[in-house]
Amino acid sequence: MKRIVSISLGSSRRNHKAEVEFKGVIFSVERIGTDGDMDKMIALLTELDGQVDAFGLGGIDLYLGTPAHRYTIRDGKRMVAAAKKTPIVDGSGLKDTLERQTIRYLQKDLGWDFSGKTALLTSALDRWGMAEELEAAGCKLEIGDLIFAIGVPISMHRLKTLERVARMLAPAAVKLPFSVLYPTGKQQETSNGRFSRYFRGKDYIAGDFNYIYKHMPTDMTGQIVITNTITAHDVEELKKRGAKMLVTSTPELGGRSFGTNVMEALLVAYAQAGSALSKEHYNRLLAELEFVPRIVNLQAN
Repeated sequence: MKRIVSISLGSSRRNHKAEVEFKGVIFSVERIGTDGDMDKMIALLTELDGQVDAFGLGGIDLYLGTPAHRYTIRDGKRMVAAAKKTPIVDGSGLKDTLERQTIRYLQKDLGWDFSGKTALLTSALDRWGMAEELEAAGCKLEIGDLIFAIGVPISMHRLKTLERVARMLAPAAVKLPFSVLYPTGKQQETSNGRFSRYFRGKDYIAGDFNYIYKHMPTDMTGQIVITNTITAHDVEELKKRGAKMLVTSTPELGGRSFGTNVMEALLVAYAQAGSALSKEHYNRLLAELEFVPRIVNLQAN
């Protein structure tokens, strides 16, 4: 059995453990939240280093920026340094492969037409692959990186605009405590709807679910949510608010959809690799393991 452990800066309320099998290989998959405590996160990584097959780094990214200009997040670098023996990944490899494939799958295999539809993307810097695919599909984007990450109520509508903004702001942003940029720990357990107005009138709500959960309005009637890292509680909450459908890029394992960091760690362990894989290697493994998006009709009787 291969053991995958995601150590997350997020809430321990979202902890989960599952045992799954892919192509005859059994995996124990576990997510451990540290409630925003970076020292605890480092201690766990140090304790388990060499005892598990791959680590997922949850609740924090290693990089911020665009494919052309990428900057290392200071707090993320501290986390990675704690793992000396076990490979550790943050999910960025799957965000550039699996999440691209998710949009293509919805288009080509299911016949979804994104042309002329509107989508709120909570953070494109976090999900550049998804953002590019939605834009290429003709979707009208409202890009919320400034809104949801730093609280500046200015939206963008083109990735080229975000590229220019990122080049100015990202070098300074990566030096900030990560909790300034992203809800961590107990912040993930509250939904205040502060920027709920940006959800109104959108056909799709896409991106990181912690950003979505924190700001989503009470009425999401008819909207389709494209995200991941979803618990059974989150699904029920979306149902209550009237959301029409849920799409997660990662498959359901033991009653929930894990984050991309977990699934990337699983692929690294499956390949018996000592580090993150290439984009081409991830794509080959995704085809081999037959990963397809999880799609839930939230209002089915």
